[in-house]
Amino acid sequence: MKLVLFDCDGTLVDGAGLICATMDETFAEHGLSHPDQLATRGVIGRSLDLAIAELLPETYQPNLPQLVERYKSNYRRLRLEGGHVDPIYDGMAELISGLADRDDVLLGIVTGKSRRGVESVFEAHGFGHNFVTVRTADDCPSKPHPAMVLECCAEVGTDPTEAIVVGDTVYDMEMAVSAGATAIGVDWGYGTVEDLLRTGAFAVLSQPSELLDHLPQTV
Repeated sequence: MKLVLFDCDGTLVDGAGLICATMDETFAEHGLSHPDQLATRGVIGRSLDLAIAELLPETYQPNLPQLVERYKSNYRRLRLEGGHVDPIYDGMAELISGLADRDDVLLGIVTGKSRRGVESVFEAHGFGHNFVTVRTADDCPSKPHPAMVLECCAEVGTDPTEAIVVGDTVYDMEMAVSAGATAIGVDWGYGTVEDLLRTGAFAVLSQPSELLDHLPQTV
């Protein structure tokens, strides 16, 4: 039985727009210059406190807890005000549906989003019932710590060597390798192909359907 564990932002859905807007507003409220968008995109996938810490000037690090709480508040407000829905990547809904119908594959989520954030994605796209195990920033240490993968595997009774982690950042690849799982990158997210391969990707997908080439073939 294969366990396929998907990252969320940058892999299943494109959440960068709202994340960057929220980060800009949060920094501006504290009198800080907007972080470079490439820098913000580069920390997507990490737990929020670590992501913001990487973007903050050294002299402002003591204010990190306030920025984290303000970011959470701003993110919820902007999502509600704008009626924002993170768009799902082309071909991903079909891939998930097809994999969920297979008897030899289980699906899970391993993400730096909060559980509330994952639930909002599930609600928007209606595919939450396909995932039998979920670990978020509320449950485990931040990527690249292997805990998310190891806990998902333990929950469903799968050895990590039978798990595949699909993600778009170096944190996903490093997490998979550390857990003993197979790391597979995607080129439509926020990391570069070169960085994904450098940090352990067995392969990098250019479209969701290519994942099927890395799973047992059905008759």
